[in-house]
Parts: sequence; structure tokens; C-alpha cells
Amino acid sequence: MSKRVLVQQLQSREDGPVSVSGWVETVRDQKKVQFVILRDETGAVQLVNPATRPAEDGREQDAAALALTELISTLSTGSFLTVTGDLKHDERVKLGGVEIKIGALEIAASALPETPIAADSGLDKRMDWRFIDLRQRRNNLIFRIQTTLEHAMRTYWIERDYIEIHSPKLMASASESNAELFEVPYFEDKTAYLAQSPQFFKQMAQSAGFGKIFEIGDVYRADPSFTSRHATEFTSIDAEISWIDSHEDVATMQEELLQFAIQAVADKHGAEIKDLFDIDVVVPTVPFPRIPLAEAREIVAARGYEIPRTDGDLDPEGERQISAHVQETYGHEFVFITDYHPEIRAFYHMRDEETGLTKSYDLLFKGVEITTGAQREHRVEVLEEQAREKGLDPEHLGFYLDFFRYGVPPHGGFGMGLARVLMLLLGQDSIREVTYLFRGPTRLAP
Repeated sequence: MSKRVLVQQLQSREDGPVSVSGWVETVRDQKKVQFVILRDETGAVQLVNPATRPAEDGREQDAAALALTELISTLSTGSFLTVTGDLKHDERVKLGGVEIKIGALEIAASALPETPIAADSGLDKRMDWRFIDLRQRRNNLIFRIQTTLEHAMRTYWIERDYIEIHSPKLMASASESNAELFEVPYFEDKTAYLAQSPQFFKQMAQSAGFGKIFEIGDVYRADPSFTSRHATEFTSIDAEISWIDSHEDVATMQEELLQFAIQAVADKHGAEIKDLFDIDVVVPTVPFPRIPLAEAREIVAARGYEIPRTDGDLDPEGERQISAHVQETYGHEFVFITDYHPEIRAFYHMRDEETGLTKSYDLLFKGVEITTGAQREHRVEVLEEQAREKGLDPEHLGFYLDFFRYGVPPHGGFGMGLARVLMLLLGQDSIREVTYLFRGPTRLAP
């Protein structure tokens, strides 16, 4: 491998020979001088070549200079190449204050001259050509932010002695319910199911005595939703902890986690996020506000919005309304909605013996739900009864219920969608913008 220099390293280098590699963003082929904007994964730099054209009077010209000029004239946008030349610092150059005078140019791979998408192409069209769409500086930054966010979360957990697990994504039976499942043909005429959630396996780790665990991995939902925040495959951030007193212990851990992770994003990318997305990254203070669901519904009603749902839960507009109230009242972008009725919660959520409500919460961020968390029911006889109430046959949950027949401590945890967090953090309208390759009801490619 040649001693390639990244664009972001050029400003700190002295003038002199240098080699850079990347793809062509633009070419300005003027009569006397040629400019090429070359972009790599870290930034863009201006390349310059004094053009040598064939002499009109037929006099002999420098063959190498003529060939270089002709080669630059034929460059197509998106072509990948390596350039060696002389680096020069010049404050007059708007693009980083440096430029490279081209000495030699080697094309690694030429691109077709007509690019299939443009800056004003629609989202679906851009998704068709996602690998080209991702070359934009904004999109590159999204996935650097994602990397920082995930690394910070792992750091938070590892520094607190959590164990990372990787649960299976092929299951013999439903993980939470019989709905929204992808069936997969398996060996000997068996049927497997893609995991909707690592929920059961997170709880198995508590029975195994792991204590505190986390997982960042894919989950699958056969949900024919076409909203801006749903996908059939997405990355879920999950954690589960033992020996808790209530769901409040889970909420406290999650708010600390998010504060730690968002602080890391602000420290490393805050200025660039402001430049490219015009968003100020707000590091949340802890504790986050907490509002019981019944009270949240009253607040939303007082704001003049009538929730059409009949199950007692908030709808998307209700979530936006309560979040607006929290922003106006507390100046906070996050809010925990707590104390959900068992009818709108999973069978394994523990119920408060006094109120009959579940020890659970939803976490809203900028008006959108990003998390469900709860204390889990760890008494097997109670779990079986609550499963029956939900119309589930305990016999079909045999492997799961076995965890509890051999002892498990009081525990709880949460699941959070990575793409939703990124979407809201960066003020985007759709998770498709912040998903590397989106999967939905009508999209399986690229």
C-alpha cells in the first residue's frame, strides 16, 4: 500500500510531495487551468493542473503534460483515483486553505458519465442508489456519529462491568407474540422465526447469573407499516439488569447512558453537526422528567388535543403534544411516560400490587417514542397467569418459562431503536436517512 495521506491530514502537513486517493466530486476544465475536487472519507481537497493544450501552430508540446491534461478532461464524477503531486498551503483557497498541484494521476476505477441521482432526487430514488447517495459529506457524518454513539454506550456499560451478549436471531417460537413474525424454512421441514427482540434471551442471562448485560444487534418485525419511523429490520439497543427494586432503576441507568453517549457525540461532532445539519446537540440533564400516563393524557387534553385511541395509550400526536409540554415546562427533550395499564403492555411486565398498573415506561425523545422499559415479572406462576390473560398458551412458552422455574432474581431492562435516536438527534424526517441500508415492506435492495 502506498503512503496515502487522508484529506483531513493535509492542513497539518508541510508543503511538498504528497499522495491522496478518493473519488472525483467535480471537474472544472478551463482553457488554461484545470481544477478537480477530490473527496475521500475524511474531506475534500482541490487539485490543480496548469493545462497544456495542443499548439495551434503545430509546435511540439510536452507529451506527458498533454496526456495529463487530456486525462483530466475525460474524468467523470465519481471516478476513484490516486493523485501524487505537490501540496501547497494557500489561504486564498476556500476549500481548507490547501491545494495540490497534480504531478501524476492514476485512475483506479472510472465511473459512468451519467450519475443516476442528483442533489434534488427523491428519497426512494436515492435509496435505489444508496452507495452513491452515501458519498455525501452529510451521510458520511451520520455514520461517524453512529459509531461514536455506539462506542460511547459500550464504554458506559463496560466501565460498569456489564457483559455484552449476542443472542440468536433464529428462534423456534415467537419471542413476544405470534404477530409480526418472519417465518424461515428450517431443516427437516421445520419452521424458524426471525427474532423480533432479544427479550427472552436477555432475561435468560439474568437466570444464568450474568447480572448486567447489553446487546446491540438486528431485530426483525413483519410489520407492514409505511411510516417514517418503522422498518422491518433495524438495530436494537438492549440492556437488562438484576437485583432492581423497580423500573425506576432501569430508567436511571438509561438516562445516564444517553447523557454519556450524547455528550460524546457533542464533544466529537458538535461543530460539524451544526455546520451540516444546523442542529445544536443538547446534552440532556438528569434526571429526565417523569409523567404517569394518566396525567400525560390529561395534559394533552388540556392542550386541546383529543387522543382517538381507545386503549388508553398515547398516539403519535399525543406523544408530540406531551413532549411539547415538557419542553415548554422543563426545557427538556426527553420524558419518561410511566405507569401503563397491563392491557397495553407485554405479559412479562411486572404489575404494581397496589395500583395494578405495570412497572414500565416509554421514553420519548423530541416527541417520538424511542424505548420501552420495565421491571420484568420473575415469579413463574404469575407469568403463566399473565400470559393466559393475553391469550398466550404457556405450553408454547415452555423454554422461556423454564428460566424462571430454576430461579431468577428481580430484574428489568429496555429496548431502544438506534435509527430513531439518530433520526431525532440530527433532525431528520425519516429513519431511512440514517439507516445504512433500509429494509421495509417494499424494499429489499440494494
